[in-house]
Amino acid sequence: MAADAPTPTLTALLNKAAAAFPARRAVSVPGKIELTHADLDALVDAAAARLAADAGVRPGHVVALSFPNTIELVIMFLAVIRARAVAAPLNPAYTQDEFEFYLSDSESRLLITNAEGNPAAQAAAAKLGLPHAAATLKDAAGPVHLAGLGCAAANGNGNANGSHSNKQDDNNEPSDVALFLHTSGTTSRPKGVPLTQANLAASVGNIRSVYRLTEADATVVVLPLFHVHGLLCGLLSSLASGASVALPAAGRFSASSFWAEMRASGATWYTAVPTIHQIILDRHAAKPEASYPALRFVRSCSASLAPAILEKLEAAFGAPVLEAYAMTEASHLMTSNPLPQDGPRKPGSVGRPVGQELAILDEEGARVAGGAAGEVCIRGANVTAGYKGNPEANEAAFRFGWFHTGDIGVVDEEGYLHLVGRIKELINRGGEKISPIEVDAVLLEHPGVAQAVSFGVPDDKYGEEINCAVIPREGSALGAEDVVAHCRRNLASFKVPKKVFITGELPKTATGKIQRRIVAQHFVQLAKAA
Repeated sequence: MAADAPTPTLTALLNKAAAAFPARRAVSVPGKIELTHADLDALVDAAAARLAADAGVRPGHVVALSFPNTIELVIMFLAVIRARAVAAPLNPAYTQDEFEFYLSDSESRLLITNAEGNPAAQAAAAKLGLPHAAATLKDAAGPVHLAGLGCAAANGNGNANGSHSNKQDDNNEPSDVALFLHTSGTTSRPKGVPLTQANLAASVGNIRSVYRLTEADATVVVLPLFHVHGLLCGLLSSLASGASVALPAAGRFSASSFWAEMRASGATWYTAVPTIHQIILDRHAAKPEASYPALRFVRSCSASLAPAILEKLEAAFGAPVLEAYAMTEASHLMTSNPLPQDGPRKPGSVGRPVGQELAILDEEGARVAGGAAGEVCIRGANVTAGYKGNPEANEAAFRFGWFHTGDIGVVDEEGYLHLVGRIKELINRGGEKISPIEVDAVLLEHPGVAQAVSFGVPDDKYGEEINCAVIPREGSALGAEDVVAHCRRNLASFKVPKKVFITGELPKTATGKIQRRIVAQHFVQLAKAA
């Protein structure tokens, strides 16, 4: 990059938008609260100063955030980053054991929740000796009230008069890690993904360019902000464009209020996983709205969108549906179908690379012939430098100078990527990636279980659903309900197997290996026959 074009930071992009569009709406909960870009900027600055002064948060410290989708989460997420600390948003549905793992693996120093709190997260934090603060915003004037913060709570050496500099235009460096997320690995241990200010700025730039986002745009965020899809595409790209974001009043997606919130916020687009698109379509079929807002586009990502669903969405809502492909390691977006003015959109394809290089490689790292299948690999400013403290995973994922996605794909003659399968065995349930090895490990902890294999099966609503097959120990009266109850105690609800097959044996390959794919085929056929 030229000397006169320094690497941008996410903070600089957000500050620039706030300066350019101070009076425009930035974030709202329709009917409850509305913040302009200037309001948001001031609230974030004040909260960043408070974190530094009263919680001892210092550059590089990790702050865990576990919230539904609320205004407080948006402000505290941005405040952590502005204080040059690392935001680690966590799914509020995790169990205490899961929180303990994520809090300790990320080396979090502070947990922040909403005023209602999160008993599992707080119990995990207490066990690890981490302070907990609860954030509340009473009105747009602010400030955010942080209950539970003692002076220098995060084991730093903050000073109580708030003199730590927090106007971070010049302080946020491109190399600062700003976001820390975990991605389900094919090993039982989820992998930590550090994303820098430069990674996030590059991704936001890619998203803004391909969808031509401007200050005139508005969206309702229907996806959780603890994943890159909702966070990067829905929230941060909108804010960096001077556009506005509405958060559902319920703190999560609600089909019954979705279109009312879209209308109230003047929405011009939305992004969702196929499962939510299907729910929106079902609602349209059963209880159509009198009219629908004129949308520039609808976006789908995080799991494969069936061409039939794409066509139904376009017919129902009169807007082009753009399917995209993304990963946490790429700070979300990798490829997307373009807007109509920029090229054709192809049902069944995830589009063309956006702001990064993409190659289809064979096992030796050579590019495959045009139209042949191989592993989808990418490189660009948006891609993480590597997993935290995981040299084996890094060696596997960053070979031949490329990041290896683990997905198999084909690029057609127009440069559009078609995904055909995946090397990895992750189960993709409505955009939530589940490691079957993690589920196996929990199943095998049950004293009545001798052998267990979890696997993904096709599902109309979620794309894939999780099932498992279990061989009970001799003399055990283990039932499917016992297995489900055990999983509910030890796994987040979305990871709990929907169907449990109690069996005397598991199908094996000719060499005696248990392969998930073969187990899945066997039990899916059994279920169909039954």
